Amino acid sequence: MFARLAWLALGTFAIGTETWVIAALLPPIAADLSIQVATAGALVTVFALAYAFGSPVLAVVAGSVDRKWLLISCLGVFTLANIGAANAQGFKQLLIARVLMALVSGLYVPTASAVATVLVKPEQRGRAISVVIGGMAVAVALGAPIGALIGAMSNWRMTFALVAVLGAIAIVGLLIGLPRDLPRPVTTIGQRLAAARRPEILHGLSVTLLFATGVFTVFTYLALLLGQAAGLDPRGISATLFLFGVAAALGNALGGTSSDRFGPLRTARIGLSLLVAVFVVIALAANALPTPQAAPVIVASIGAWGLVAWCVYAAMMANLVRIAPELAMVTLSLNASTFYFGVALGSFVGSLVLRFGTGKLAWVAAALELAALTVLLFERRTERMPRVAREDAA
Repeated sequence: MFARLAWLALGTFAIGTETWVIAALLPPIAADLSIQVATAGALVTVFALAYAFGSPVLAVVAGSVDRKWLLISCLGVFTLANIGAANAQGFKQLLIARVLMALVSGLYVPTASAVATVLVKPEQRGRAISVVIGGMAVAVALGAPIGALIGAMSNWRMTFALVAVLGAIAIVGLLIGLPRDLPRPVTTIGQRLAAARRPEILHGLSVTLLFATGVFTVFTYLALLLGQAAGLDPRGISATLFLFGVAAALGNALGGTSSDRFGPLRTARIGLSLLVAVFVVIALAANALPTPQAAPVIVASIGAWGLVAWCVYAAMMANLVRIAPELAMVTLSLNASTFYFGVALGSFVGSLVLRFGTGKLAWVAAALELAALTVLLFERRTERMPRVAREDAA
């Protein structure tokens, strides 16, 4: 059964590679299209907003569509959009291609996660989600660095061509590997909106927003932090990002397994507590230690950050499925939307904090993660459902 999940994960790997590699491609894109790098940065901003707004809306619109063909259609459009990006003759064409990628990515990822939960036993849902989202984590560790290297060795268009090939392979895998007539509970829009207003779901989304905002307050400017506070050169920064990606892949798997064994809320609480500590350590090293002593502390902490953060994200997704398994596609799309709002908000907060120095970024991130933990600690009612009552013993 988990072999089928691998094909779903290949789709998220392709999407994750394109999502994470774009930052490294902005300078060559700007040079090739004769625009400013700041203008090219709109490729990131518009993608995040299209993903955030499109994910929940499309999840409702496509709620009754056969899941297998919905996933295949999403990857089909994604693949064609990457081909379009590789052949874009102007910035507007490239921007339109990225909007299309964002819309179908925002539909594919939560749908694939929801499908994964019906392909396994209920007690394996956390691990199933972690396998699918693991494609994103592996993309951070391998896909994005390889894509950036290909772009550097040839040109940025070849990176989009590579992602198109990955998408095409995933389509073939889904055609062969996924069964037909996957369960697709049909509910009205009113019922879906009512579910989204449920207090326990809103609590979960609030945690996701605070969590993502805190993480991307630092991550958006991580290269700058590593260069200034740790004194790393571009190679050192790349190696550190690779470390972060490998740790993220491990953390994602750990989050799924831990959610199944100990419960998603307990896993998220422990993870957020550790994440607060990690950001505090980064802040102390960046502000109080000389660069030679700060470098190893910051690099090691970033590895721990990748491990813990992706563990938390996997647990929060498993928690939303636990709350309303019959509405998994909608709740996971809302979660993805909320996460991308957090990405945009974190980038904005980070830009404001930068005026006071890169060393202050981690302090703000720690405060935001502490706020997320506080919200989560007040969420008790959803734990007292029969299947997870054992979590109250924590």
